Amino acid sequence: MQQPSVPASDYVAALPDPETADNVAYNPSLEQLREFSRHHETTTEFGSPSYVSRERSRNAERTKNTVDHEFDATDYELVDGALSELDDRELVCLDRQMGRHHDHTYVCRYYVPKAHSRIALGWAKLFEPVEGEREPDFHTVQLPDREEIGVRVFPDEGFTAVVGSDYTGEAKKSFLRLFMYYAKRQGGLGLHAGSKRVELETDDGLETVGQLFLGLSGTGKSTLTAHGLWLDEPEGATMLQDDVCALGPDGTVAGSEGQGLFVKTHGLDSETEPAMYDAVTDESAVLENVDVDGDGAVDFDSDRYTTNGRAIIQRERLSSAGADIDLPEVDQIFFITRNPAMPPIAKLTPEEAAVAFMLGESVQTSAGDPSAAGESIRVVGTNPFIIGSEGEEGNRFRELITDLDVDCFVLNTGSVGPLDVGVEETVTLLRTVARESLDWERDGTTGLTVPSDVPGMDIDEFDVATALSDPQSTLDALRDERDSYLARFDDLDPAIRDARY
Repeated sequence: MQQPSVPASDYVAALPDPETADNVAYNPSLEQLREFSRHHETTTEFGSPSYVSRERSRNAERTKNTVDHEFDATDYELVDGALSELDDRELVCLDRQMGRHHDHTYVCRYYVPKAHSRIALGWAKLFEPVEGEREPDFHTVQLPDREEIGVRVFPDEGFTAVVGSDYTGEAKKSFLRLFMYYAKRQGGLGLHAGSKRVELETDDGLETVGQLFLGLSGTGKSTLTAHGLWLDEPEGATMLQDDVCALGPDGTVAGSEGQGLFVKTHGLDSETEPAMYDAVTDESAVLENVDVDGDGAVDFDSDRYTTNGRAIIQRERLSSAGADIDLPEVDQIFFITRNPAMPPIAKLTPEEAAVAFMLGESVQTSAGDPSAAGESIRVVGTNPFIIGSEGEEGNRFRELITDLDVDCFVLNTGSVGPLDVGVEETVTLLRTVARESLDWERDGTTGLTVPSDVPGMDIDEFDVATALSDPQSTLDALRDERDSYLARFDDLDPAIRDARY
């Protein structure tokens, strides 16, 4: 294997020392970062800054890591070239803290050219200032103005080079990717998931139910994580994390982003999502690739730049977000799908839950890839940021939920045949499942365990056998697809493959 001119183990040492380098502005304030970015800003009607990037999404196909890929000379040249520029450019360097849990707290150091300080501004609003004196655990260098695009990740060194992309999401995920990788190294599992705390009245007082939601873009993960489930005080539901968590062997779920959230804005409406709308239209938000005209008027329905318009919002401005980011214990995990051959909800055995994890199954939406909307899609763990064996992730997931006795469910937020599963039906199911007040039975058509009755909902209306025109052929074809997909993972426990539903 071709070796770099600067060994990977020395990449961090090759970075400018931000405390002594004359060309580095170290830990400038948010106000300074915004001032550095005035040449890129359009000020919105809400007083917040809005920016437009050249790249409008992550470049997943141009991302490589040293665990899953063998780097050649061109990979190392890409990184070496980026490092060689740092001494001759004006830079900003920021340190931020990712996570609060004692086993999952990391100091992140981020370098970007001063001319692209808008990226640093958005990134800095996601993570909290560093507490105390501590050396960085992870380092990312982002050079947006290079012609070639590439993201190169050195997981064991905690180093990432982002070259040629000016998208804020690349900076964010460069650190969250490592957060998940290090969770796995500690015996847990990093999850691309939202976390939620539900508090319910019982005979013994308020009881807390911890929930996790795994789903691909556009399936409703963020909506359901933030939803209050129409509970009345003293009951309630609180969003803890929206994107990335770490499930520990003791059942705790550590959050990653303590200050902000990176949310989609396309189609945002004040009536259907009032809490999110208020946070996005607050002066503290930072907008990226949202249609803002010269007078500052914002059009969230426009796809002038992309349907992947984003906002970095502050947790303190989102009424559904709690002050905590860690979940002391997880009780229920939901895999969100939009497969029309699935019931609105089904309860899974640990092996079936591992199948759901491996399938990461849904239907592509315009939020994910507009050109492929409506097509079937599968992503292991609904997590495109896995480093290492995907089969081992499935095995680890099964071990954790078995040891922790976590209840797992697959939740269809799309349609059953032609029948739409609306937000009202989904929220009714989630609230009832949280109360553990459902009776379950085996469905002869799908072979899954489904509710026999749901208070406040006509569950029989969504029977797969009657909703599909030819349920047997549809399910046989789907099972064949699933068998072929699961067969790709040589190191997946056969007991999981055999549990395919």
